[in-house]
Amino acid sequence: MTEFFVEEMSAILDEEKQVKQKDLMDKIDRKLDDPKFFKSLKTKLPGDFDSTQLDWCFGPTIQSGGQYDLKLSATSDSNMLHPGIIICGLGLRYKGYGSMVARTFMVDPNSSQEQDYKLLSAIQDMLIREAREGVVVKDLYNKAISMIKSKKPELEKHFQKNIGGGIGFETRDSTLLVNAKNTRQLKDGMTLTLAPGFTDIENPNPQDKKSRTYSLFLCDTVRVLGGKQDEAANFTNGASTEIGTVSFYFKDEEEEEAPKERSKKKDSKVGAVASNNIVKTKLRADRGKNQQDEGAEQRRREHQKELSEKKQRQGLETYTESTADTNGVQQKKFKKFESYKRDNQFPSRVADLAIVVDVKAATIVLPIMGRPVPFHINTIKNASKSDEGDFAYLRINFLSPGQGVGRKDERDPFEDPNAHFIRSLTFRSKDADRMADIAQQVTELRKNAVRREQEKKELEDVVEQDNLLEDRTSKKARLDNVFVRPGLDGKRIAGEIAIHLNGLRYNDPRGQKIDVLFSNIKHLFFQPSAHELIVIIHIHLKDPIMIGKKKAKDVQFYREATDMAFDETGNRKRKHRYGDEEEFEQEQEERRRRAQLDKTFKNFAERIQAAAPEAGVDIPFRELAFNGVPNRSNVIMQPTQDCLVQLTEPPFTVITLEEIEVVHLERVQFGLKNFDMVFVFKEFHRPPAHINTVPVESLESVKDWLDSVDLPYSEGPLNLNWSTIMKTVTADPHQFFKDGGWSFLTMESDDEEEEEEEEESAFEMSESDLAASEESSEDESDFDNDASADEGDGSDDDESGEDWDELERKAKKKDREGGLEDEEKPKKKGNKR
Repeated sequence: MTEFFVEEMSAILDEEKQVKQKDLMDKIDRKLDDPKFFKSLKTKLPGDFDSTQLDWCFGPTIQSGGQYDLKLSATSDSNMLHPGIIICGLGLRYKGYGSMVARTFMVDPNSSQEQDYKLLSAIQDMLIREAREGVVVKDLYNKAISMIKSKKPELEKHFQKNIGGGIGFETRDSTLLVNAKNTRQLKDGMTLTLAPGFTDIENPNPQDKKSRTYSLFLCDTVRVLGGKQDEAANFTNGASTEIGTVSFYFKDEEEEEAPKERSKKKDSKVGAVASNNIVKTKLRADRGKNQQDEGAEQRRREHQKELSEKKQRQGLETYTESTADTNGVQQKKFKKFESYKRDNQFPSRVADLAIVVDVKAATIVLPIMGRPVPFHINTIKNASKSDEGDFAYLRINFLSPGQGVGRKDERDPFEDPNAHFIRSLTFRSKDADRMADIAQQVTELRKNAVRREQEKKELEDVVEQDNLLEDRTSKKARLDNVFVRPGLDGKRIAGEIAIHLNGLRYNDPRGQKIDVLFSNIKHLFFQPSAHELIVIIHIHLKDPIMIGKKKAKDVQFYREATDMAFDETGNRKRKHRYGDEEEFEQEQEERRRRAQLDKTFKNFAERIQAAAPEAGVDIPFRELAFNGVPNRSNVIMQPTQDCLVQLTEPPFTVITLEEIEVVHLERVQFGLKNFDMVFVFKEFHRPPAHINTVPVESLESVKDWLDSVDLPYSEGPLNLNWSTIMKTVTADPHQFFKDGGWSFLTMESDDEEEEEEEEESAFEMSESDLAASEESSEDESDFDNDASADEGDGSDDDESGEDWDELERKAKKKDREGGLEDEEKPKKKGNKR
């Protein structure tokens, strides 16, 4: 596997391809199930090797570009493979036993990186050599620390706290962690992973921003041997750790000499190398990409500035002085409650001057001053019963202004808040059971009234649809064996959907139906089965409709794209068939079935569009998708031409882009792995829509998408109180836009950038200081070169190495000119192209 990775990596870097680390990882992952790959390795593998017994212990990981995680459970991200320090690791399990190997590959390394790697390789050799029977585990770690202190003490703080552990049936035995605290002794037969590494080392000569820091990591799987063995048995020594094997040199002779010539030329204005001569990256493809990204970022900022100014002008034009009189708030009307219109409607029991709870009229009749007085349940806050001595007390509290929280006053407005109100009434009785029963009845009556009020409020926007005009001909389009969401009452049963003259009708075998008129369709979506388990036709409605007893604004028709999974391990046919022909045939059949299903649903969606021209078919863009939490679960949000949708899991999310005023990105700051999105609607009384916990890796793609659809966005490090913000906006929209509108969202980030610029300018170096620092750096580089020469194995080796490098550079130059064939190129042992 390591040889395959080396070949792929060198080809990518040599040809200057742009390949994502995750894609390269997936390519290596697929090799585990490729029988041709193991046939090519037949000469290197034992005769009894069985590839079906091989499985991943830790998936392959590839890390580069200054972002490294040296944990065994680390995964590759979607960044491009970046030349420089590249760490590759994988773990395999054969017949239940696990093993781990990791290597660090260096592309055009500088002298500091080479010296650090030599030290790490020496530490790894020492650990393998000292891992003998009877050795205490912490002594291994302490010997590694002693070696670092003696050779490069500044790297001690970058050395990992745990540098390995036990491995076998378990991927990591916590009792055998190789650290400074483990007092366990090694015994014959123990299997360990020895994984030393340095993290976040500052690069003294960074070529670009991604090379400012780097990490180094090695891992081998060894077995402790008993007796007088000198060192442990290394199971992964096939992947060499020699610096000549892991180093790659792609820099041409002209590119090496150019920086030396440039360094001699000084800019008279700043006394340093001219900024236009500094090359940020070594690869031409990366240089073009960085320049392109910077240009795209600048264009995006200018476009966002234009969008913000346009939004500010529109706000001032829309909300003039006259609109401020209504304060932008929907005035709540006082609701009058009437219990009885005439005296003869009172319950007959009121003649006894007792407390009567009239459930039918939602009223409680109380005896006051010898007269029955009715109180509607909507005027009562609560009722409670308490005991004191021989008496039971019933206390009834009424709603009145100024009872603390302002929300209650908004919920229950009063006709004249300045009038006198009865706050509570208390009744005393010796019948405690009677008082408890009345308090319970009042409580239940109050709960029922609140529930009815909520149901009425929820159904306010539900409109009664016109009657569906049926198409009784046999030519109407049908789609059978489909399910509907939200589901109808009872067990889930597949039904049929048909296109009629003015709408759609869904029927199930039980006779239940759902009608959707074309005039009520706001958006029509078709989502294919690619990367999903179902194929979907989704309809987002203008006005909600009732499906069963529930209100619904989204109706979805779907069919499962795959059959139910079943276990084939006990199949007799598989017992005598060791190849993958059957699995391949099943995969091919599933692909054909998915393609046919997508075609069927897409044709039906296009027929709906033909019958209702206003409802165009919209298909989500999977390549622009990002993860987020619009409700409670983490789902995939997918942009479409007109919306941002999530159609796979209920509750569904459909955000129309035309209805968006601005978008604000919250929790955008260094160190956080996620950020939140807030969509503010043009109808300010609508609460903003939130999509939380979006991975920070999607930040740039989200910004590009928002900018491409002309949505102004802003970003900030904190979560804002949007209920308070929207109250301020709706109270007086004209004054809000007069004071700057949504520009307050970007003020904080602009202030932070200005502070950072001021801090940087305060520490600017003068010309004399800069010249002095350059002279000192030259002296230090001379000292480093002398020290490295003293640490070398010999002058003869160094001279021969220089001759080989010179021959190889000449060979590369001639190869570009077509002067040498492949077999004539000089090859240096340990270097690969």
